[in-house]
Amino acid sequence: MSARSGVSDRSGLIDRAVEQLRARITSGEWAVGSRIPTEPALAALLGVGRNTVREAVQSLVHAGLLMRRQGSGTYVLSDSELTVVMGRQIADANHQHVLEVRRSLEVEAARLAARRRSDAEVLTLRALNTARQEAFASGDVDAMVSADLELHRAIAAAARNPVLLSLYEHLVDAIGANIRTNVVGLLHTQSADDHDALVEAIALGDPQRAMDEITSYLDIYVEPAERAGVTGR
Repeated sequence: MSARSGVSDRSGLIDRAVEQLRARITSGEWAVGSRIPTEPALAALLGVGRNTVREAVQSLVHAGLLMRRQGSGTYVLSDSELTVVMGRQIADANHQHVLEVRRSLEVEAARLAARRRSDAEVLTLRALNTARQEAFASGDVDAMVSADLELHRAIAAAARNPVLLSLYEHLVDAIGANIRTNVVGLLHTQSADDHDALVEAIALGDPQRAMDEITSYLDIYVEPAERAGVTGR
């Protein structure tokens, strides 16, 4: 066997190991936040040497899917490389830009949800809206942000468009940060019943009203951001 052939074979082993590990992450078998098996266990699982495992794991660390914790092990950081790339891209994104993208996605999600939601999804939306009302009444900012985000994620899911949902989920960290900025910065505009009409429009199957409600809600935040101007990012 030539030296070049040996290098090629080893590279192939590493690539296959990377793909097998990635498949377990992206399928959810290894959930985000969970610790993956130890290096010897992975070597046995994949049927390769520990050096191959070490390099495969390091490749996924560089890709942002895994994270090493000194003295603790290796953990799943993300289940999608697209999430990592988009997260890096928008980590310092202009607030107005995030709002504009959010409006584009959420207006269409509301329209589609009003057309496609199931009875079970209507019950879920109403329950999440009640949870949002309780969170906003409590004044707990963390609870407010979490409850608002979960309701919007459920609307995106009820739209039954897997591409739209995937885009929304990949942006969910930025959207959550955006919601927090809105809650903290414009608390006086927030109301526990802000989304009652939106949820009812979806429940009644009224796409135009659903679009109007979410547009009016987001314009409360978009318009001040537009007046402030874009910084050029």
